[in-house]
Amino acid sequence: MRVFHIMAGKGNGGAETYAADMIIALQEAGIDQRVVVHPQQARLGDLLQAGVNAVTAPLQRPLRWLQRRAVAKQISEFKPDLIHCWMRRAAELVAPTQLPVIGWFGGYYEPRHFAQCSHFVGVTPDIVSHQRTQGVAADRSFFVPTFPVIATQRPVQGRAELQTAPDATVLLALSRLHPKKGLDTLLTALAELPGCVLWLAGDGPLLGALQTQARALGVAERVRFLGWRDDRGALLQAADICVLPSRYEPFGTVMLEAWASDTPLVAAAAAGPAAYVRNGDNGMLVPIDDAVALAAAIRQVQQDRSLRARIISGGQATYQAQFTRPAVVRQMRGLYDQIVAQGRGS
Repeated sequence: MRVFHIMAGKGNGGAETYAADMIIALQEAGIDQRVVVHPQQARLGDLLQAGVNAVTAPLQRPLRWLQRRAVAKQISEFKPDLIHCWMRRAAELVAPTQLPVIGWFGGYYEPRHFAQCSHFVGVTPDIVSHQRTQGVAADRSFFVPTFPVIATQRPVQGRAELQTAPDATVLLALSRLHPKKGLDTLLTALAELPGCVLWLAGDGPLLGALQTQARALGVAERVRFLGWRDDRGALLQAADICVLPSRYEPFGTVMLEAWASDTPLVAAAAAGPAAYVRNGDNGMLVPIDDAVALAAAIRQVQQDRSLRARIISGGQATYQAQFTRPAVVRQMRGLYDQIVAQGRGS
C-alpha cells in the first residue's frame, strides 16, 4: 500500500494536528507514504522525526497553479495507490487523476469544493450523513473517528511554573482563540468561580479581545494565556477539569484527550459533544453560550467527588470502546484497502 497525503494547512488547528498524528501512526503501521506538507507547518519536525517522507517544495511555490503542477509531479514520481487530501485546501491541489482520492472532513464542509475527490471520510456519523445529503453516494462516504495523542515525555506541568496556587481548581481549555470556540462564555463563567484558575492553551485572532474581557470581568489574575502548546498530555494531567465551551464543534478531539487522560470533561452541547457526551456519565453537558449553566456544571464537578469519579470512569470507558489509536488506525488502513479494491471508476 502506497499512500500520497496532501497536508496544505500551516496553522496549529486540531485538523492539522490530527492529520500529522494519523500519518505518523500509519507510518508506524508500515504504510509506505509520501506527504506534501506546508514548510511552515508546526508538525513538520514531528513527521520527519517519525521517518515520514515529507516534502515541502511544492507548497513553497508562490502561485496555486504552480503548486498544483508540483504536486502532480510528486504523485507521478511516487506512484501511489491512492491520494488522501486533508481538508479543502489540499483537495484543491489535486489535478484530474484516475487514482482514488479521499477528501477528509473534520467538519460540515461542502463536497462541491472537493471536485477531484472520489471518496469521502467524515469523523462523525452525522458528518457522513451531511455528505450524503449533499449528493455523495453511500458507497463513497465513510465514517472513521479520530484518536487522541496525549503521551508526553515532558513532566507534569508544575503549578508554580504557571503562577497557580496549589489549592486552586485548575480549568484547562485546549483551543484555538476563535469566536466559534466559546471562550468568551468560559471567561464569563469564571467570574462566578472564585476558586478556579483557567489555563487557556492555544493561539488565534481573539487573544487581545479575550485579554480585554478578562480584565473587564476582574478575572485577569486568574487566567493564564499559555499560547500554543505541544504538551497537552502534561497539561491535562495537571488540570482538575477540562472545559470545551465551543458554540461550534463538529467533533472535538479534546473530548477524547480528556477521557484518555482521566480528566473530567465539561462541554457545551455543540454537535460533536452532544453526540458523544452523556451528561453525568462520561462528562457534563451544558447549553451553548450559557455561562450560568457552565459555571454550575464546573462547580458540581468541583464539589461532588462521586460525580467526578463517575464521569472519569465513564469517559475512560467511552475512549477504550471507540477511540483508541490502534482501533482507529486499523479502521483507516482497512478503508484504504477497501477503496483501492473498489477502484475509482467502479
